[in-house]
Amino acid sequence: MRIFHIHSSGVQELTALPAQMPAQGFLWVACARPAFQARLAEIQGRLQALIGLQLVDLQGRIHDNVTPVRAHPLSAPDEGIALVGEDGHEIAWIDHLDRQPEAVRSLLQEEFAGREMMPTVQRVVSVSTFSTPSEWTVETDRGPTSFILKSEEDIRRLGEGRLLIASSH
Repeated sequence: MRIFHIHSSGVQELTALPAQMPAQGFLWVACARPAFQARLAEIQGRLQALIGLQLVDLQGRIHDNVTPVRAHPLSAPDEGIALVGEDGHEIAWIDHLDRQPEAVRSLLQEEFAGREMMPTVQRVVSVSTFSTPSEWTVETDRGPTSFILKSEEDIRRLGEGRLLIASSH
């Protein structure tokens, strides 16, 4: 596979796909069909990292920088996913993530993993006071942190001994 940056000053061959798009010009990727097929997932992943998600709708229109948004991220994270365009309007709707082809499912799960962060509290280290507002210091699956709970409404019981703690931290 060969990668070229084509710009007004000429052409430069690159050793790999860059981490970000060049400020001017465009990239040209040249590859024999067997090599392309063998590295398809890698090439698509790198290109998506450069340009964001792209959707081609049923009318053949191309939508760049599409963002998947979960309708119910806590209660039903794999049901009801909107694909939202740059203008904030919904372009498409996915009823059930598990009914999508593996490539689509993996792509969306990777996109969510890169944006969503819902750490799990493993241990409460300290609470400043039993009334609100209160500062909590906790250990999570992503490391230690602290946050302020402004009111009792910041804690929601989910059942089975689980709590959802909302923080503006």
